[in-house]
This record gives sequence, structure tokens and C-alpha cells, in this order.
Amino acid sequence: MLKRNMLILTLAMSISTTIAATKIDPAPNGLTLPDGYKDWQVIAPSHRTDNNTLRAIIGNDTAIKAARSGKVNPWPDGAILGKLVWKDRQDDNWEKATVPGEFVHAEFMFKDASQYKETGGWGFARWLGLEQKPYGKGANFSQECFGCHLPVKGRDFVFTTPAQLP
Repeated sequence: MLKRNMLILTLAMSISTTIAATKIDPAPNGLTLPDGYKDWQVIAPSHRTDNNTLRAIIGNDTAIKAARSGKVNPWPDGAILGKLVWKDRQDDNWEKATVPGEFVHAEFMFKDASQYKETGGWGFARWLGLEQKPYGKGANFSQECFGCHLPVKGRDFVFTTPAQLP
């Protein structure tokens, strides 16, 4: 019985250590990496030729519902848009195919019109690399993100157009 209890205790401590080791720090503005985002649905892909990156724009259930129904200007409160970014590269087995290479970062926009009035109703956060290191020097870093999104103010500050599906 003592051996069994020691085994259970050792296993529990091992799991706790693994979970603690994989904890991702919040962004400097307090936003946290959304739970389960790796299982979210795709809203649209994109390819940026200026920095050679591939992107999968994903959304939580609220964002997906809005995207599929065309109700994205404005996006509803509670919508979270994610952008997973990889450097692009040519596929080793199919030279005409551009595929994801090194993971660059994950970015998120959190829609809450009353909480984020100064940034068009959106909270912004980014985590760098596979280690998901929070981006930004202070809570005000999101002004940098918002500045980039100003040209699409008429689209509720969102560059992405949801992909059409049959």
C-alpha cells in the first residue's frame, strides 16, 4: 500500500511540475493566452509577401458564428480572433508548394467595446515563438498594435475577410 501511495504521489508531483513548467505568462497588459485556441476553427488563411509569412486566422465560437453569418462589422463583444504566424518555406517534396516553416508568434484580438474604448473596442496581445514569450515592454504596448490597425477602422479594425465556404 505504501509503494502504491508513493507511486501516486510521485506521478502527481511529476504532472504538477510539467503543468507548472508549461505555464504561459500573460501579456504585459494582463491578457492571457486563450485556453484551447489550438482547437479553434479557421476564419481565413493569409500570406504576407512583405515578410514571407503564412497565417491562419482563427476564432473562438463567438467569432466563428459572426464570421459564418457575415456579421463582422462590427464584430460582436466576446469575439476573440487569433493569428498563428509561420515563416513560409518551399516544401521539400513539392517545390511549388509554400508551407509553414518556423513558428513566429501567436497574436490575439479580444473584442469588448466597453473595456477597450481607447483601442477601438479591441484588446491586443502577442506571444513569441514556440516558447510563447509575451510580447511588449509595458501595458501600453497595445497602442502599437492599434496603430497598425487604424487603416482598417471602417472594418472594425480587422484586416481579415472571412473566407467563403460552400
